[in-house]
Amino acid sequence: METLVWIVHIIIAIALIALVLLQHGKGADMGAAFGSGSSGSLFGASGSANFLSRSTAVLASLFFLTSLGLAYFGLQQHKPAASVLQRVVVPAPAKVQPASPAPVPGNKDAGSKAGDIPQ
Repeated sequence: METLVWIVHIIIAIALIALVLLQHGKGADMGAAFGSGSSGSLFGASGSANFLSRSTAVLASLFFLTSLGLAYFGLQQHKPAASVLQRVVVPAPAKVQPASPAPVPGNKDAGSKAGDIPQ
């Protein structure tokens, strides 16, 4: 069933792109009215515009419905068992031990405290 919806979705997408590219913009009528085209009036006849506009609206609605269908199929296959916050693994903090200075051989103050300053 999902494969059928994918195929219909792709066909609708290609048809929608083709219909949008076949339509001309609103500025094309204005240029035709001032002598560069075969249109005889300022706003032109919109005989094919109604058919193309309605076909585009129908295909856009079908594209939207197939998108919702594919989203439904996608959710059915990948249902999470838990929420995202419950799946996050937080590593335990490592125990940090303070480093004690190693005694330097030959140093007579190696065993003294850090606060002792030799005089």
